[in-house]
Amino acid sequence: MRYVLTNAQMRAADGFTINELKVPSLTLMERAGAALAAEAERMCPAGGDVLCVCGGGNNGGDGFVCARLLLRKGISVAVLCTAEKFSAECKRNKEEFEKSGGEVYSVFPRRRFSLVVDCLFGTGFSGELRGKDAVSADYINASGAKVLSADIPSGVSGNSGIAAEKAVRADKTLCIGEYKAGVFLGDGIDLSGECGRADIGISLPELSDGQNYAFLVGREEVAALLPKRSRNTHKGTYGRVAVVAGSEAYTGAAYLSAAAALRSGAGYTFLFLPEKILPSFVLRLPEVLLSPFGKGGRVSFSETEFEKLLPFSAVAFGMGTGVSEDVFQGVCYLLKEYTGRLILDADALNSLAKYGRDRLSEIFENKKCDVLLTPHIKEFSRLTGKEISEISAAGLDAPKEFAEKYGVTVLLKGAATVISDGQRTAVNVSGTPAQAKGGSGDVLSGLVAGLCAGGLSAFDGAVAGAYLAGKAAEFAAETTGEYSLTASDEIEFLGRAFLSLEKSDAL
Repeated sequence: MRYVLTNAQMRAADGFTINELKVPSLTLMERAGAALAAEAERMCPAGGDVLCVCGGGNNGGDGFVCARLLLRKGISVAVLCTAEKFSAECKRNKEEFEKSGGEVYSVFPRRRFSLVVDCLFGTGFSGELRGKDAVSADYINASGAKVLSADIPSGVSGNSGIAAEKAVRADKTLCIGEYKAGVFLGDGIDLSGECGRADIGISLPELSDGQNYAFLVGREEVAALLPKRSRNTHKGTYGRVAVVAGSEAYTGAAYLSAAAALRSGAGYTFLFLPEKILPSFVLRLPEVLLSPFGKGGRVSFSETEFEKLLPFSAVAFGMGTGVSEDVFQGVCYLLKEYTGRLILDADALNSLAKYGRDRLSEIFENKKCDVLLTPHIKEFSRLTGKEISEISAAGLDAPKEFAEKYGVTVLLKGAATVISDGQRTAVNVSGTPAQAKGGSGDVLSGLVAGLCAGGLSAFDGAVAGAYLAGKAAEFAAETTGEYSLTASDEIEFLGRAFLSLEKSDAL
């Protein structure tokens, strides 16, 4: 399993390895520098020059080791270092590099380099790059060389991915020990380039209170969640999913959610629609069973109507319904009476935020169902009452803390999707910027609901659904391009996404 760590978790792992397992810090630095040197050698063209830009901390120490090892191999390498203070390990390796005949510049060299190794700052950075550090980052970005960052691009927060204005833009980032949350979150996912990991022998200590390290979602993790389907089965074996969606203003959300649920593997897909818009759906999705849900053009609450949902294996509610007290009452009813897997999206969340944010503890306290909330960051801000900036700065902790407090699973949508049930946290990075369009969230909700109807828990369904939706969008974009892809295109490629789980060479 590929873990994704916060700064505090990585510091604890470093401390555990050094203090408990008695691995000297200089040994770890030597291994880190060796991993960087090996990657630098792969990235630098034959005969090219390498520049290591080093700070005065341990990240800079890794850079000095990298430079020394490249120098020993006969590669033309220099170091730029404007730091005035150094950690003991960094100072030691700076001296070793100089003893080996290496050249350390304190001003920017007037040479062209094929590769720059960025070791200016590590994961603990926050705020803005200033003075010589800002100039160094500008120099790296304007060099025209390929850029390899150690652990995380300098100027990017290791916890949140929030970047300084002048942060380094890397072609590749080599995370030392474990993946860092900041390379996948916020601006980090764009600034880090291709991400790799170097195992240098850092051991992870056991976490207390049943907490686990976040993990990166990939093909193997998702394939393991989907059991092989037996021949001697029938549609009833694979569950019944109910999609409650749509209004006169937002008919497309209902269509997209139901169409995605059809591709999920669920045995039955039912679409519950306001009576006024139901006729427009007849034969548009012939495999979907249509059912009127209240009078008029919007979802209206009555126990008689919502009782229809109780026998279903999974229910997805809120896509395109509009914000209303009726939708809020429906959410409260399902939480109290429904016993399956309940996916609340879009206007179900917005209605919950508008009419019930001050009593969420009471609303969730006696729930009987396995609940998944699927907000994007603005919806999560409405629901929590926190500013978007505060949520972003919290990184992995924002959805985790909410999930733990209310006993739910949260799928926080973004360039990287973070899924947490308060105990387990997963990070999904499959996908493409082409998904930043209306309808993508509706596809995800329908897909996850169908997976949950087939037997997956809310957490596992969210993990699998986020990955598969992202892969489908990637495959679709190969045909349409990122500008032209639509949510409907994404649905058409869900089959290929499922097929990719069977191929060992798939990412």
